[in-house]
Amino acid sequence: MAPLRSPEQTDEPRASRSVLAWSLGLLVVAVIAAGIVTVVGVVDWERVQQARDVGKLGGTPTIPAEYESIIDEAADRCPAVPSRVLAAQIAIESSWQTDAESPVGAQGIAQFMPSTWSQYGIDANDDGVRDVWDPEDAIHSAAALNCLNRELVANVPGTPLHNILAAYNAGHGAVRKYDGIPPFPETEQYVEKVLDLAQRLPAPNAG
Repeated sequence: MAPLRSPEQTDEPRASRSVLAWSLGLLVVAVIAAGIVTVVGVVDWERVQQARDVGKLGGTPTIPAEYESIIDEAADRCPAVPSRVLAAQIAIESSWQTDAESPVGAQGIAQFMPSTWSQYGIDANDDGVRDVWDPEDAIHSAAALNCLNRELVANVPGTPLHNILAAYNAGHGAVRKYDGIPPFPETEQYVEKVLDLAQRLPAPNAG
């Protein structure tokens, strides 16, 4: 009969292997968790910033500093749409993302459809290019389009500013057809969201 081993002799190698395996497993989990936190942390922070800027976190929403002067200057193109309303439009359109692209193909910070941009896009910074992805070109073009829409829906019943915003979202033809804001949930909500956010935004360069 083989001699019996003591409990210490039997358990020590097994315990050592268990500790080693546990340590390695913990290390792997820690590395994976660190990677996830890093990636998700960056994405979440960007989303938090965007949510803050468009007022989704409550309190006072903000206009990103790099766009304050652009908004202020662009709004001069169309006094019928005050600077805070123009800023709210851009925020609702794209959450201030210059590379925004909608599922239907609207592009840039002001969400121009390619066909609309080809007609109404302007070279606001005089660099020789009408670039829908350039925030200065796009924001000035949005302001200019607002003024064009103001003229096109001037005889439509209702509040002029509401009709201008509805025309930006649904087209001036739809506003004329329905004698005001078209009965489209998206357009009705768009006008409401822009006006609500505009009331809570600080005026550009106010502080």
